[in-house]
Amino acid sequence: MTTDVEKAQFLEEFGDDYGYPNAPKNIDEIRATEFHRLQELVYLDHAGATLYSESQLEAVFKSLNSTVYGNPHTQSNVSSSTSDIVREARQQVLNFCNASAKEYKCIFTSGATAALKLVGEAFPWSSRSSFMYTMENHNSVLGIREYALAKGSAAFAIDIEQAGHNDGLGNTKSSLKVLKHTVQRRCEIRILNEEPAEKAFNLFAFPSECNFSGVKFNLDLANIIKEDTERILKESPHHKGNWMVLIDAAKGCATEPPDLSKYKADFVVISFYKLFGYPTGLGALIVRNDAVKLLKKTYFSGGTVAASIADIDFVKRREGAEESLEDGSISYLSIASIHHGFYILNTLTISAISRHTASLATYLRNMLLALRHDNGDGVCVVYGLDSKVLHTKLGPTVSFNLKRPDGSWFGYHEVEKLASLSGIQLRTGCFCNPGACAKYLGLSHSDLLSNIEVGHVCWDDHDVLNGKPTGAVRVSFGYMSTFEDAKKFMNFIRNSFVSLPLHSNSIFHRPITTEGTDRNMSKYYLRSINIYPIKSCGGFSVDSWLLSSTGLLHDREWVIKSTSGDILTQKKVPEMCYISTLIDLNLGILFVESPRCKEKLQIELESDSYMPGRVEMEIHNLRYEVQVYGDEVDDWFSNAVGRPCTLLRSSGLAGSKRYPCSNRNQSAGMCIDAKSKLNFVNEAQLLLISEQSVSDLNTRLSSKNVEKGSPEAPIQVNPMRFRPNLVIAGGEAYAEDGWQCIRIAKKYFTSLGGCNRCQMININHQAGEVKRLNEPLATLAAYRRVKGKIYFGILLRYDDSDKEEAGSLIQVGEEVYPVADLF
Repeated sequence: MTTDVEKAQFLEEFGDDYGYPNAPKNIDEIRATEFHRLQELVYLDHAGATLYSESQLEAVFKSLNSTVYGNPHTQSNVSSSTSDIVREARQQVLNFCNASAKEYKCIFTSGATAALKLVGEAFPWSSRSSFMYTMENHNSVLGIREYALAKGSAAFAIDIEQAGHNDGLGNTKSSLKVLKHTVQRRCEIRILNEEPAEKAFNLFAFPSECNFSGVKFNLDLANIIKEDTERILKESPHHKGNWMVLIDAAKGCATEPPDLSKYKADFVVISFYKLFGYPTGLGALIVRNDAVKLLKKTYFSGGTVAASIADIDFVKRREGAEESLEDGSISYLSIASIHHGFYILNTLTISAISRHTASLATYLRNMLLALRHDNGDGVCVVYGLDSKVLHTKLGPTVSFNLKRPDGSWFGYHEVEKLASLSGIQLRTGCFCNPGACAKYLGLSHSDLLSNIEVGHVCWDDHDVLNGKPTGAVRVSFGYMSTFEDAKKFMNFIRNSFVSLPLHSNSIFHRPITTEGTDRNMSKYYLRSINIYPIKSCGGFSVDSWLLSSTGLLHDREWVIKSTSGDILTQKKVPEMCYISTLIDLNLGILFVESPRCKEKLQIELESDSYMPGRVEMEIHNLRYEVQVYGDEVDDWFSNAVGRPCTLLRSSGLAGSKRYPCSNRNQSAGMCIDAKSKLNFVNEAQLLLISEQSVSDLNTRLSSKNVEKGSPEAPIQVNPMRFRPNLVIAGGEAYAEDGWQCIRIAKKYFTSLGGCNRCQMININHQAGEVKRLNEPLATLAAYRRVKGKIYFGILLRYDDSDKEEAGSLIQVGEEVYPVADLF
């Protein structure tokens, strides 16, 4: 089915809602004139941050260039004008939520998180208070719990469900069911001198839209909790007191800001970059006037006090809500710029934005749910569809996971990695919403604690543990999203994760037969030997080289570490490729050069002159004893990489944490060779690449270029792009996949399986420029992917025991004898 036909079908169903037909510009015109930077990118992370438009930024810069702004805390004419602009901005925020200035105040903060923190630290907690919150809440809301517990208050999560239909009159109270989780207390209850429970203040927090699932909560909850808590919590002692309500609208405001004339929340939190992309670092807390009087801040600063005396305990605070709750000088330039963002939203209208984004999200959900593998099993599990929570509809967020034909899960990290290669920006993980994540993924407390014990933390690669996903894939739409964005994403999912007849996304494809290939060429020989003394820096090629117990002598024996403790690589510092190295074994010197350094650095291999001490450090779960160089060497490398750093040399393993390692590509895990002595390598002592395999890859790159009809010359790679230690020639492409071990002359090497490739092979450096491309990894992903790993080349371990004495040579031209272990 062509895209035109599919779009016609989409418009037939959603045409009344999609594309802003009644606005000054429709969606195609908006994309063509306002978002030129999206031509090669599908951006689907608007729940994380939406995008600013070009005219919006032009208006901001025009205002900055034509207006003189001054600090509102001074009395000059310029400052007075700035104060007027800030006052107008506050009113715009209130208008956005239909909040009367007689009932509410707008407090500017450094973001939604800062607004939540302000409520937490200033709320009148006591041992009689309770903090109640829905399971579906952002970590920034959960953080309020720390303030409550520290004051002896109770804290507990709840699930809110609709027990049945409402009473037919629009009344949802009778259908509300609250499921309370364990009550948490951290301090002993102290009630002797505190007010009775009826006078205590309690806080209930919920999101207007769950940033994990897209479920939109019914904002009637605000009124129900304030008016009918005793019935809802029934026999619980926590129903007593004055209940106040906080709505986290950071996500939901982009398509449905809460109407505060109807839903009498006490606190509402807003994030502006999630509304219109710019500015970042600015949020707002909308607070009821009655609630302002209850907030008691401990800290005071410039602008929040009327008077203070430096050498005695005296401070007189300002009485105005804004003046008393905003610390220091507000970000008045950012505040002045929100006018231009609101102009866009008002021009399109929020209702039109809501309908537009909902049409795309509904389309995507339907398409994902319709996907089937060739065995008939469903591909996608979408979260939030069967939610019993009290809600009205789903927002423009689609959260899901993907299954293989055998029922096992594709890891979300694999989806994100391949999406990035396809020019698609999305989000994966738990999205800082641990309650929703656990709830929708079915993760028990024991599951969560078990995952943490094995090292799983936010933003790591542990996407499936004990057969369960630890997070999800999230796609979210913004006001400038298009059908074409959704369609490209669906094509990506189909091509990458749906198993079709005579096709699999989890086996290696055979090589393409190309003209000129000698298929009878069965012998293999060593084409080149390459050593990389300093991890991630340039290496050098030799005709012969010594082997040692760590592989090639001095290979990756040095590493560069930042002052923060991170190991520097080309993925973080691509310019490291311009640091060239050469070892002269006769002179016993490592030579290092950089275009940023005038003098060549010489490091003696056997000298201790640069080494004032030795320390231990851990890399890739291995603990090393390392030699530390002096200031002269460190200064040289700091200049070479353009940031402060130190050079370290491996003195050997000082003990290590070992993990079992499989030597076959089918293994879902990726591990470090547990039987070898290792320098600063990622996985194994040596990497072997086949010229024939590289040739086949280049054929595929050329074919892909022809299919796309690109006028540019196709990307071609040489074996050195993969930073191999050994390059072999001869035989058939990818024959190395099935080798169990190899012999070169009288030296033996064990294959540890395929090398899982990363974005580093996409870094291209030519003519002094470093470019990050999608190739060749994107092409490799299409035919060299096995359970989330993209393999190219094989990892080897040098078997030096009982074969040859350490220090024996290998030479270019020597024949390579493989032993196959086909799978």
